[in-house]
Amino acid sequence: MTQAIRFHETGGPEVLKYEDIDVGHPGPGEVRIKVEAIGLNRAEVMFREGQYLEDPKLPAGIGYEGAGIIEAVGEGVECLREGDAVSVIPAFSMNDYSLYAEQAIVPAHAVTPRPQGLDAVQASAVWMPFLTAYGALIEIGELGQGDAVIITAASSSVGLAAIQIANSVGAVSIAATRTSAKADELKKAGAAHVIATQEQDIAAEVMRITDNVGARLVFDPVAGPGLDALAEAMAPGGTLFVYGALAGEATPFPLMTALGKGLSVRGYTLFEVLGSAERFEHGKTFVTRGLESGDFSPIISRTFAFADMIDAHRYMESNQQFGKIVVTVP
Repeated sequence: MTQAIRFHETGGPEVLKYEDIDVGHPGPGEVRIKVEAIGLNRAEVMFREGQYLEDPKLPAGIGYEGAGIIEAVGEGVECLREGDAVSVIPAFSMNDYSLYAEQAIVPAHAVTPRPQGLDAVQASAVWMPFLTAYGALIEIGELGQGDAVIITAASSSVGLAAIQIANSVGAVSIAATRTSAKADELKKAGAAHVIATQEQDIAAEVMRITDNVGARLVFDPVAGPGLDALAEAMAPGGTLFVYGALAGEATPFPLMTALGKGLSVRGYTLFEVLGSAERFEHGKTFVTRGLESGDFSPIISRTFAFADMIDAHRYMESNQQFGKIVVTVP
């Protein structure tokens, strides 16, 4: 038996319950890992609340991303062995597999050798942020030298990964955050420019920064009414990626600005990368090279013990974090 976290109803952090379960043996194409660290993501909060892309099948497990040691390997699994230190990439449905546990069975295709030089905490904080940003900015958006990109919710783990990726290809990273409280941290994290959207006019600031050209790309998990100002800050022919709904409000389409500038406004999720074997491999190679070169480094906001998962979820909902929240497992 092992301890796992599940929920029997949707709601706040308090619905998360610790239960003893029998993990069993991995089936064909699966591995069982001893979980050492779990990287928390907004997707899990939304899944717990019943607001995610898929409804939870109650009682539901939860958890997308982590790091651990392989304990057992199922039939047909090659290139992975017992004792391997690995990272788990969120390339599955939480209705099928989950990581909030001391031991977990996961699909082998979602497991990759732990990047060299990273401990378990760091290795649990890499793949969701960097692959999510990679897919929009590099694979689809083709961000390159001199391009300006607006990165909203910039102090999130995905936002910080996007800053590092933009810098690595010579783009101009413009970090957008609600207030100036995190401005110094964002600059230290590599942002070329920081705009506090509640204190400054983002369109005017971006035009000043870009000599009235505007940003070619916007990478936004917030949506809501702020989309209008982001569109105003863009260059003609630009693409606005919306990959979340943190605003919790209706999102009006910036029709006249989009028409006038020929903008593309599109929804985006990590599954656009994970759903293509070619893109998935390209993404893993890109991120691994960035880690090895030192261009990329996961930023950890705070760690919690497994027994304090409810507090970890509350901390995530407080929006105090700067980077990734990680839960360590004994």
